[in-house]
Amino acid sequence: SLLLQHWIISNIAFLIMQQSVRCNRISLACRPVSSAVRRSQQKSRRNVTPCKVSARSTNGAVNGNGEGDFIVQRNLALELVRVTEAAALAGARWLGRGDKNAADQAAVDQMRKVLNSIAMDGVIVIGEGEKDEAPMLYCGERIGTASEPVVDIAVDPLDGTTLVSQGRNGAVAVIAVAEHGALFDPGPCMYMEKLAVGPTVSPRAVSLNRSTASNIRAVAEAQGKAVGEVTVVILDRPRHADIIQECRNTGCRIRLISDGDVAAAIEVAKAGAAADMMLGIGGTPEGVIAAAALKCMGGHIQGRLWPRNDEERKASIEQGYDLEKILHTDDLASGDQIFFAATGVSDGDLLRGVRFFAGGATTNSIVMRHQSGTVRILETQHRWERPGMTNLEPDGLETQLQHRGSGAGGRLISH
Repeated sequence: SLLLQHWIISNIAFLIMQQSVRCNRISLACRPVSSAVRRSQQKSRRNVTPCKVSARSTNGAVNGNGEGDFIVQRNLALELVRVTEAAALAGARWLGRGDKNAADQAAVDQMRKVLNSIAMDGVIVIGEGEKDEAPMLYCGERIGTASEPVVDIAVDPLDGTTLVSQGRNGAVAVIAVAEHGALFDPGPCMYMEKLAVGPTVSPRAVSLNRSTASNIRAVAEAQGKAVGEVTVVILDRPRHADIIQECRNTGCRIRLISDGDVAAAIEVAKAGAAADMMLGIGGTPEGVIAAAALKCMGGHIQGRLWPRNDEERKASIEQGYDLEKILHTDDLASGDQIFFAATGVSDGDLLRGVRFFAGGATTNSIVMRHQSGTVRILETQHRWERPGMTNLEPDGLETQLQHRGSGAGGRLISH
């Protein structure tokens, strides 16, 4: 009986202690929390990298230093894909019709309209030319709704205008967006030497200062291939005659392309790609756009400015450009807040082109974000009966087709 009494007293004491603890927890939960403590708790829960993009963020948060380093929490790339889809749908209607200017204008018109619907304060840093050369998407043009974040934008509404006009493969619509000041300004030098490789090749293993044969052997070693199994993509231009011959001397495979080296550069970083390296001289703006994509994919690009004549050389030197310096991926596209989107216009190894069906079309796109490392391949179906930002009204489309020279695009309807 003494043992029974001891057991009952112990259990009653345990129950009283549990009840006391529960009451203390309820008291703490109901106790008012000061605003300073709440801000501290909220700050400790944030687990994202700040990005220097504007004086205020979309959620009004500031860092502890009060320096105005704020957070881009949206994945802009998922919104930017509507931009490239609109450009691709408009440009694809001119496939094989022999009018590259009309194809380019159609893509520019629709890209600009959709860009202006996105909540951002953007500035075109790489576009269709200077203000006096291009009426839309010119360098320095402000794009978006004028709300935050503040970003720099590089666009090529139709990379491969000649490809589209001739009905050839490989044309894409592309856009890259980055925090302010992150994208390289090509200045007066519109061409550069380029070397692009995928993520399996160390950027230290290849260099524009090394011979073509040395770079090919390095790529073969990094990928565990024989030299004869390495595929090099090169723009088919007279200026590349020596590079092509050097490649042939090594015994590697060569794929010559007529246009569209943005897609070719990106392709080398794609899993299971048909190409291992891109070499040659091409546009500097296209090199910057490709750098943004390759950075998101873990690939690498090197560039070196290549003045076309003495005038460009003199202007570049006067503006402080080092024409001997090798520009790496981070020189061309710096920072963590980099977004990229591309949509196929005509069929290519990177993306499939626009497919039209009765009452609509399908598009194939690639969407990337550097900070998260995500690369998405999207298949989108567009129906004309349910028009949106990427879809033209039928009557607006006919207006565009009839007045292609005027640059007037079809009317867009917002969701």
